[in-house]
Amino acid sequence: MEKSRTYHYPVAEHFVSINGEGAEAGRLAAFIRLRGCNLHCSFCDTTWACSNSCPCEYLSTEDLLAWLDQSQVRDVTLTGGEPLLTDHVDDLIRTLGKAGYRVEIETNGSVDISPFESIRPRPVFTLDYKCPGSGMEDHMLTGNYSMLTGDDSVKFVVGSREDLDRARQICSKHDLGDRCGIFLSAVFGKIDTKDIVQYMMDHHFTEARLQLQMHKFIWDPAKRGV
Repeated sequence: MEKSRTYHYPVAEHFVSINGEGAEAGRLAAFIRLRGCNLHCSFCDTTWACSNSCPCEYLSTEDLLAWLDQSQVRDVTLTGGEPLLTDHVDDLIRTLGKAGYRVEIETNGSVDISPFESIRPRPVFTLDYKCPGSGMEDHMLTGNYSMLTGDDSVKFVVGSREDLDRARQICSKHDLGDRCGIFLSAVFGKIDTKDIVQYMMDHHFTEARLQLQMHKFIWDPAKRGV
């Protein structure tokens, strides 16, 4: 019988904290941040982890399972960078799911999720849509939306009226309100959240939910490992 392979993953950091945003905001989760990203968003708050030369630990699935067992947390968030670009990450997702963990993947919206959507147990996806202010909108793969379910979410990071307009247009065009959760997340320190709420009221944007990056209000916004 062929032995299963052991893969090692470039982990920039791993920690337990509250989930600061999205459908599970406020709930404890174990975060595994994988190194590397294919985008360069203007508002990125983890640029240090996006480079392929970022210092990291090469941890095996067994290493991560042992850490998760000690943490006694059942929700796992794979983030980055862009986690879906990591070699053999499908094996990690599959193994974590079979071990009983709820796996959420935070992905930047530019990677085809179909190879990962078919994994069972199925992971939960939080897809970004990069609005005009990000400078990365041309990289978005809206074909991913046909695979989303009610457990998944699309997150729009907004820093201007133009970004809000685009978020509303995309939601309408792809019927996202009937497919998945929709979150509006303010670029920290750039747009007043009161203006986002007013926009939602003015345009009856009832399918969207405003989210604050909770961890940035609890800890220093630049603090890692939270």
